[in-house]
Amino acid sequence: MNPLPLLLLDVDGPLNPYHAEPDALPPGFRTYRTMPPWAAGPVEVRLDPAHGARLRALPYRLVWATTWQADANRWIGPVLGLPELPYVPVPRPVEWRPDDTCPKTWPIVEWVAGRPFAWVDDDLGPADRAYVAAHHDGPALLHRVHPGRGLAAEDFAALAAWAESLCGR
Repeated sequence: MNPLPLLLLDVDGPLNPYHAEPDALPPGFRTYRTMPPWAAGPVEVRLDPAHGARLRALPYRLVWATTWQADANRWIGPVLGLPELPYVPVPRPVEWRPDDTCPKTWPIVEWVAGRPFAWVDDDLGPADRAYVAAHHDGPALLHRVHPGRGLAAEDFAALAAWAESLCGR
């Protein structure tokens, strides 16, 4: 039996639609106050607690791929009902690379080490897709989520369909 593919989760954008107006949050989202140690003060995040069950129902091994790093296990995971997850050590502070790839792209490709993965993030573009295609030997889905709406039903459907497509390989 093949191991489950990885689902790499960014926080800000997919899980925390930070571009949504506070009075126009997508259905199910609520505002939570966090105090991560790297922030100068309180950080408000908008999360949909139902996302945890929906993520756990997908045929993936969940992994944080966020500048929150291990702090996502303290401030984000409990609200979503997620267990402690491994995380990709991504750079903080964020500095864009000269090749226009997301600062997480290179560390992610190195960390996944050829394993199949899907990555949800709001900062994905053509340069990231090209880098992954050139440097990753396994299947990969780079799925951009709009930071004003966060993960929605169509995103969960796309992630499920991609994982199911791997079974036919």
